[in-house]
Amino acid sequence: MRILKGKAMGARNLMALTMCLGLMAGCQNTETSPGDSEGTAAAGGIPEKPNFIIVFADDLGYGDLSSFGHPTIHTKNLDRMAAEGQKWTNFYVAASVCTPSRAGLLTGRLPVRNGLTSNEIGVFFPDSHNGMPASEITLAEQLKKAGYATGMVGKWHLGHKEEYLPPNHGFDDYFGIPYSNDMDFTGQFTSYQDYFGRYTERYESLKTEEYNVPLIRGTEEIERPVNQNTITKRYNDEAVKWIREHKDEPFFMYLAHSLPHVPLFTSDEFRGTSARGLYGDVVEEIDHGVGQIMELLEAEGLAENTIVVFTSDNGPWLPTGISGGSAGLLREGKGTTWEGGMREPTIFWAPGMLPAKVVMDMGSTLDLFNTFSSLAGVPMPDDREMDGVDLSPILFGDAESPRKEMFYYQGADLYAVRLGAYKAHFYTKEAYVMGAERVEHNPPLLYNVEEDPSEKYDLSGKHPEVIEEIRRVVEAHNANMVKAPDLLKDRG
Repeated sequence: MRILKGKAMGARNLMALTMCLGLMAGCQNTETSPGDSEGTAAAGGIPEKPNFIIVFADDLGYGDLSSFGHPTIHTKNLDRMAAEGQKWTNFYVAASVCTPSRAGLLTGRLPVRNGLTSNEIGVFFPDSHNGMPASEITLAEQLKKAGYATGMVGKWHLGHKEEYLPPNHGFDDYFGIPYSNDMDFTGQFTSYQDYFGRYTERYESLKTEEYNVPLIRGTEEIERPVNQNTITKRYNDEAVKWIREHKDEPFFMYLAHSLPHVPLFTSDEFRGTSARGLYGDVVEEIDHGVGQIMELLEAEGLAENTIVVFTSDNGPWLPTGISGGSAGLLREGKGTTWEGGMREPTIFWAPGMLPAKVVMDMGSTLDLFNTFSSLAGVPMPDDREMDGVDLSPILFGDAESPRKEMFYYQGADLYAVRLGAYKAHFYTKEAYVMGAERVEHNPPLLYNVEEDPSEKYDLSGKHPEVIEEIRRVVEAHNANMVKAPDLLKDRG
């Protein structure tokens, strides 16, 4: 059943929808086998414990892959993944900035539940006091219950102190940087405008030594400042090496790239090779690494037993200008709850296991926890609220996605809600820059994001009944929401 399509619904349909959503809310976290779902049939069968690889880009926009419409960035390997696998066009992250988005992916919970989001500050910094709470169950910890080897390569951004690093959150091995690649700047910004000026006017002359970011293996610092010219290549090499070493056991690899977050750096092999300039060079080097992983999986006979997911942590950071990406036809970007901030280019690839198709139903990084748990045969936690759903029925068959709604948080506040085709904005901000004003909308703005993904045409005056239905969904959501104390604000 497709809900809340473009045409207005009568009172009877609204009542039926409310009952349906109530039933879904009561059962969405129930453990089920993907093979038990009607219409579920993998192309080559579902392995008992498939391997999982998540490749997570940083600040990559919805329109930054050639398979998602970019005219001059050539992502041939990701395009192949999209052609042979599943291209998801309505896939969302948990937040529109780094720290809370990554928390949502790894825990399957909205970051407002565990304090990893804030109304005062966007992300963790090198002087932050806190990190991911030990009480949270990460996807790595969840899969270890089923005997999985777990490895992480890349940007963490969930606390830089030793007790918060990946080895203390379920990862057997870690190689990467603890926060964003623009932090630990050794110079001085004269103004907020000067910060962005570096990336709009002087972006090609920046030096990697200007950013005193540490490289960590396990919990030990091994290089500082990290050479960002070679970091993407080294991430790819580490991931390939780790996968090869663990090919004979079920494994989970989380490869979280530091780029194309500014400042942009790339290796000599890729510098000057893209028609899109330096930004394109960076994206195409990431794509090259994805190709290396695909080649390894095929050479080692692992491709049909491994699910690879590619997506991004949030939309493009538009104020960085030429150094930033594109959200394509979506509105706005990073740091906003417009579609360009939270809808990401997403591809699932597992030849012989997942049927090839374009998926226009909703999904979210929040759902990877539930989905991977189901496929690995690990019961879902029953001592906490979870916000994901199991996507197995749609991944492996013809069922519709169980995700019918999406909650768009900015910090600890709920800014917007999507229900079916419609999205209501209660608050908006236009850009992720200092001083951006929050605007309240009463009645909320209303868009049909299936017919109008650019969010240009406000329908609030035409469909008050849809707004009322979304308000009821918000009321039910808030009744089950306990917000944790803000862990990001403590600094210095």
